[in-house]
Amino acid sequence: MDVTPAVDLPEPRRLGPLARLAPEPMKVVLNWGRRYSLWVFNFGLACCAIEFIAASMARHDFIRLGVIPFAPGPRQADLMIVSGTVTDKMAPAVKRLYEQMPEPKYVISFGACSNCGGPYWDSYSVTKGVDQIIPVDVYVPGCPPRPEALLQGIIKLQEKIAQESLGERYGSVGGGRASAAELRSGLVSPPPAPAPGAAPDSGETER
Repeated sequence: MDVTPAVDLPEPRRLGPLARLAPEPMKVVLNWGRRYSLWVFNFGLACCAIEFIAASMARHDFIRLGVIPFAPGPRQADLMIVSGTVTDKMAPAVKRLYEQMPEPKYVISFGACSNCGGPYWDSYSVTKGVDQIIPVDVYVPGCPPRPEALLQGIIKLQEKIAQESLGERYGSVGGGRASAAELRSGLVSPPPAPAPGAAPDSGETER
């Protein structure tokens, strides 16, 4: 009877180079979907908006990167691109529309004026960067930046989205859920509660 010695065969690697991603497949799929389906809410405030429009036209065509321009409104958008000078009068509107965007949401600051105020940084009415009011993910420098710079900024944002964890993005410092105080907006405060026993205000004054 011929007996062949047993040979220890290596364990087959079913996933190949993607084996390291096996514990978190849903994270990979969801990040991949967010990365290539960014609906843009353009906040064009000055001359940088023309460069944004040029980046969306046929010559540069950032739709090929999975970026869809001109979302119908903030509630359908994933990415806000602030292009131009943010004034103190416009800042509350920028923040209010940002807060109307659903999570997860991202912001690209496009141009020197949006980054830090640009040549108008010492003006009494100019906000010293949009990051004073909303969080910014990617800064694109230039005055004005060329459309190619916006394409590079979009690629950098997509690389960031591919590596992010939503638990780390939205969790509190201790690793748990964010508190209600952290999620509450500072723009709209509820009306004061009426005093006990007070008559409701009808809006009319006595004659």
